[in-house]
Amino acid sequence: MSFGRPEIFNTDQGSQFTSIDFTKILLNASVQISMDGKGRVFDNIFSERLWRTVKVEEVYLRDYQTVGEARYNLSRYFELYNNQRLHQALGYCTPAEVYGVAVGTPVALRAPSVPTASTHGDESTLKNPSFCLDNG
Repeated sequence: MSFGRPEIFNTDQGSQFTSIDFTKILLNASVQISMDGKGRVFDNIFSERLWRTVKVEEVYLRDYQTVGEARYNLSRYFELYNNQRLHQALGYCTPAEVYGVAVGTPVALRAPSVPTASTHGDESTLKNPSFCLDNG
């Protein structure tokens, strides 16, 4: 808890996370514990794939010396990832094209269950985007 206290700690049901010693630390700090159900290994697959890609294509190739440097380079990477890089799974389009997000707004890929949108000039058919990453 040296970096601050989260409101919720989410994890799988691995023995290291379900031990009394570990859960006691969270409960004593008034942190809610959220655990994925057994057999739910695919719940985070889209997030896991995204962060694997970010690590392999960006993080492991650089030696960030400061938090500011990491934020700057990751911001540039997400600009490329979302607005320039073509994705096979998206029919060789960018996430910004598929999900109707304005160029320059970094967003992570959404799960297939999230509705997609098409763009028409400056208007998107997706009026309330589900989420975006803030580079601020």
